[in-house]
Amino acid sequence: MKPAFIIALFCLMISPMAAAQDSDVIVAMENAWNQAELHNDATAVELLLTDDFVMTVAEGTLYNKAQILASVRDKSYHPDILQSTGMVVHAYGNTAVVTGAYYEKGVDKGKPWERRGRFTDTWIYLNGRWQCAASHFSVKPK
Repeated sequence: MKPAFIIALFCLMISPMAAAQDSDVIVAMENAWNQAELHNDATAVELLLTDDFVMTVAEGTLYNKAQILASVRDKSYHPDILQSTGMVVHAYGNTAVVTGAYYEKGVDKGKPWERRGRFTDTWIYLNGRWQCAASHFSVKPK
């Protein structure tokens, strides 16, 4: 099954109460995001992000939705591993905050990279589906 289809199915089936009662659904969306990036599936990632999505990376740079989608489409970015672990979901009505650890490894523009760190994602139930509005990650010092 294509990651975009799986993500669309999750987005349509999940109600705000479901996240409050079962954090496994939000965790599944986090994992679907990883899978979409592994397959350079920008269409799937687009379904997960609000129009005004913002990501803050470890160096302090901000990226908007269009920039994130462009990076996912870029075939010179080739992740081999994208894993999120230890995820904890804190649900607040139509908002869920996810914290966890990540490990990623791959090649970007011909250069190998490997990172470990922590992340915080903020999900909101908007327009009938769960979407990520903000993401922040930090890199674990070597």
